[in-house]
Amino acid sequence: MEPWNNLAVLLGVGLMVALLLLETRQAVVSPVRAIFVRWVHWLAFAFVAAGVFYGLGWIDRPFWVLVPAFFLFWLLAETLRNWLAIEALSQSPAPLFPRFSVNQSGEEWPTHPRLLRLRDWLRAHGFKPVQALQAEVGDGLRLRGSFYQDETATVRLQVLFLPQPGGTLAVCHALSTQTASGCRYVTDNFCLPFGGFYPESWLVERSLWRRSLPSLVARHQARLAQAGETVVPWTDDPLSDINAQQRELERVNTELGFLFPPSEREEHGKITQAGRYRVWKEYWLVNYLGRSARHE
Repeated sequence: MEPWNNLAVLLGVGLMVALLLLETRQAVVSPVRAIFVRWVHWLAFAFVAAGVFYGLGWIDRPFWVLVPAFFLFWLLAETLRNWLAIEALSQSPAPLFPRFSVNQSGEEWPTHPRLLRLRDWLRAHGFKPVQALQAEVGDGLRLRGSFYQDETATVRLQVLFLPQPGGTLAVCHALSTQTASGCRYVTDNFCLPFGGFYPESWLVERSLWRRSLPSLVARHQARLAQAGETVVPWTDDPLSDINAQQRELERVNTELGFLFPPSEREEHGKITQAGRYRVWKEYWLVNYLGRSARHE
């Protein structure tokens, strides 16, 4: 076996071992961990496929030419898969901006130790539960969220539990504050690609890498201090506010060309071609770089 092929095998085995370690089953998945898993998948495919084709002589090209070639092949295959998924989402009856309802069973907080420590932290720092909501998103999947407010009722926290394949959960947070000028400051670490538009009065900062809630709260407070605006307490309940948000997002995204008008959706689907490109780009940014397009 030639030296390059030996190196390919060693790199491939090392990447596969790393992949097995990263994919250890967890009840609560980490979006940051998932980014590393995706990169390891990509690199392992490129090195192992190059090693196999080079070692068996199926392609008469140097090994270090085959590695980037298979790297690009993964990129094209992933792009095709994503476009098909976006097309399926556009044609699906599942709502892009689902309406929420009160979770009649109350606050369904998972019993994972890390999440229980998080709830204890909320209690210790003056965040009080306000409402537990849920939304049907199709295929039997249900988003569940618990809403909290700080002692001044000026910071509203949404703890969202996102169902993942295999019955696991991803936990994301969003902090929202209203100002006397009519602006809404939002600081979140949502790991879902969005790609759409926000209303002009929404100042949204998405920090996927910031998984620690104390760190996210500190960042939100720093943004408010930097803005120097007068904050006002929340007066409406989370259910009324979030459903109003969903209606406003649908209106804005229809007006700005991300969504087709309702009368055209049966023929063309929900998302326009420009909107599909934005979702595709956001998918790569969120899932491989852990960042989102800036919305401010």
